[in-house]
Amino acid sequence: MPRTASPARRRRSRLLRYAAAFTVLAALGGYLAVQYDSSTTESAPRCVVRAADGDHTYEMSLHQAANAATISAVGTTRGMPERAVTIAIATAIQESTLRNIDYGDRDSVGLFQQRPSQGWGTVAEIMDPVYSAGEFYDHLAEVPGYSRLPLTVAAQRVQRSGFPQAYAKHEPDAALLAAALTGREPASLNCTPPKRTAESPGDAAQVRAELIRTFGKDVLPGAVAAGASAAGTVSVPVPASARATAEDRAPQRGWELAHWAVAHSDDLLIERVSYADRVWEAGSGWRTERTKDKEPDTTAVGIRVAR
Repeated sequence: MPRTASPARRRRSRLLRYAAAFTVLAALGGYLAVQYDSSTTESAPRCVVRAADGDHTYEMSLHQAANAATISAVGTTRGMPERAVTIAIATAIQESTLRNIDYGDRDSVGLFQQRPSQGWGTVAEIMDPVYSAGEFYDHLAEVPGYSRLPLTVAAQRVQRSGFPQAYAKHEPDAALLAAALTGREPASLNCTPPKRTAESPGDAAQVRAELIRTFGKDVLPGAVAAGASAAGTVSVPVPASARATAEDRAPQRGWELAHWAVAHSDDLLIERVSYADRVWEAGSGWRTERTKDKEPDTTAVGIRVAR
């Protein structure tokens, strides 16, 4: 017959199991507390878009914000309306959570999970956010009356997804992002990049190149930008004909460029953005800088890289 453990031994065994379980739970609790605390700390690297009334916010990583800003810039550069930008951003939130991933269902990759085998381009091309966003807009523009269709219907006409209703739930967040990134809502995007060290200076020439790659060569006349780049700053002209926002009457184009720079503050090592009477600085966010009896300068967006 098998021997039966004594009551005392069974009690000790149970106590040891309870102690081990308690240790695991305590460690897990400590980990979650740290994660929760770090995710809600004001200085944690992140980006937040806030509606003018303050009732609706959307939080994302700096990488996600940079991708969203690229999607918006490619759309407006092609003359697409804000509704198209909203559709594109909602689609990318659903497909990749605004992350430029190199994997997906079957051969799908990138922000929009486009498939090389379906004619969207090569993997290398699709992994370029400027290219993939352009492909999305090209296909969207071919959808008759897309701006009047429900968002999820318009997105599905482009994507041919197995989950055609999935895009709808992202519309409020995408509309909030589009309003900020197209410049209609001034100073509504704020990013907190990680602290820099003296060994990680920015490159104004790289900022200039990325502006031209995303917005096109007309965004930055060479004669204007070349001298400024040498001093670690880039001055981006804002056309006088650009449409003004309803809130501060500054050209919407200026706020689009300013928000693009803030969204790319991490990957392009940008430490200061100025436009109209507002200044954004890494670590402190937006503030108002007004000079008495002087109109705010809305002719250019100033971008300064870390030095």
